[in-house]
Amino acid sequence: MHRIDAHFVASGKYHDIDFARLELLKLLGEHQQIRTTVAMDFSNLERLAACQLLITYTCDVMPTPEETIALRAFVEGGGRWLALHGTNSILRFVEAGVDCPEERDDVMELLGTQFKAHPPIGPFRVEVTDRHHALTKGLEDFDIIDELYITKTKAPIQILMQTRFDGEATGFVEAQYDNAIVPVLYLRPLGEGAILYKTLGHFRSHFDVIELMPFWDHPERCAWNYPVYYETLRRGIRWAMGELD
Repeated sequence: MHRIDAHFVASGKYHDIDFARLELLKLLGEHQQIRTTVAMDFSNLERLAACQLLITYTCDVMPTPEETIALRAFVEGGGRWLALHGTNSILRFVEAGVDCPEERDDVMELLGTQFKAHPPIGPFRVEVTDRHHALTKGLEDFDIIDELYITKTKAPIQILMQTRFDGEATGFVEAQYDNAIVPVLYLRPLGEGAILYKTLGHFRSHFDVIELMPFWDHPERCAWNYPVYYETLRRGIRWAMGELD
């Protein structure tokens, strides 16, 4: 057994980041060889360079162009990045609704996708599209209640799980979709490393949208209610450790 250094960026808007941070640290703590530092942005490039794995649970938090170059070098050099939920999101509230401008293609091309919209939280079916990969082997299609993250593909990706959406993503500028294929879990190989992106995992508590309203009446736990989500997180961490390929 050898030590594995991890860096975890957890911050952003409209989500209970505290909850996600705690849950993911507990999952990382199941592996005694992992030593993790936690940050609220991507600025600690010296620490990133010393790590083997990066985890992000963010919303509307973008690295600077210089930090993006370092993130790409980290992955191309063999690093593994477990990117969760809103890592690929840019949100702008405009008169027509929530806009997701394509102003950081350097980041989105690195990640493989960019978030564009989601319909109201509700049930949808997740299809396991690659049943042979170690990340999904033995898992069956499942139903879940969460934000269905509609994304735009920015680079070649290997889809492991997906869903479909047909209809209106109410409140977003780009709202209309016609039987769109929506990646839920995918790999983005790059150089000697790779990014594993999982779009599930919304969580919102009472005080996470104070920019919009002082109290959110109905907390939204979504995928965090489901054992299958924790199973995919555990597999994602093992993948980032180099144990699953």
